Amino acid sequence: MNVPIKQSCHLMNFHYGDELIAFERVIRPQANSKVLIKVHPDCRVIVSAPIDADNDAVLNAVKKRGRWIYEQLRDFRKQLEYTSPRKYISGESHYYLGKQYLLKVIEAPNSIQGVKLLRGKLEVSVRRKSAEKVKELLNDWYKTRAKETFSKRLDDVLEHALWLAERPPLRIQTMQTQWGSCSPNGRITLNPYLVKAPRDCIDYVVLHELCHLAEFNHSERFYRLMGQVMPGWEKVKERLDGMANIILLN
Repeated sequence: MNVPIKQSCHLMNFHYGDELIAFERVIRPQANSKVLIKVHPDCRVIVSAPIDADNDAVLNAVKKRGRWIYEQLRDFRKQLEYTSPRKYISGESHYYLGKQYLLKVIEAPNSIQGVKLLRGKLEVSVRRKSAEKVKELLNDWYKTRAKETFSKRLDDVLEHALWLAERPPLRIQTMQTQWGSCSPNGRITLNPYLVKAPRDCIDYVVLHELCHLAEFNHSERFYRLMGQVMPGWEKVKERLDGMANIILLN
């Protein structure tokens, strides 16, 4: 199983005035009859509802919050107007472990090309200024830091996974739709761009995969394990989901 960047879902929609608003219905794992509605910064509307809730009942609950959903979407759309693709030039803001760092590109023809985290800035030295080269060096740096960070986070949280007799193998691989996954033979794969997220978000993904080594499906046992090893994981997951569009912005 895996930790998707965007959850598998059932798509539904409703009209608010002249606007058709689409939302994703996902299963709410907790034994609670309430319908939870979340509007994410990337303008995804996620509705968590019990698996046995009727679609009409869910739709009615969403329509009652129609004005609030519309206003949230309007505000986030305004914010997205100011979000532009990365140009990989000095002054841009880039994330690492949940914090923002200013990018400083240094053209030094006789220096070694590379990336340094120095005095609150990500300094990239290149022989000749090129957005593609800066992007390549940054991506390589993120992958190196991801390998180090994820290995350490795995070691730190492994003590909570009492069902494992040994440390599972870890692989780093860029993925477009998943933060992490695990194979039937017990290998964990993590997305290097997850290293841009806060440590607790990284721990959530690692623990999610460790729980899948005990329970491959998203069953009651799986969610019970998640609650035991990381109380309050739902809020951490919500924060990671909300950062996805920023973390993956190129």
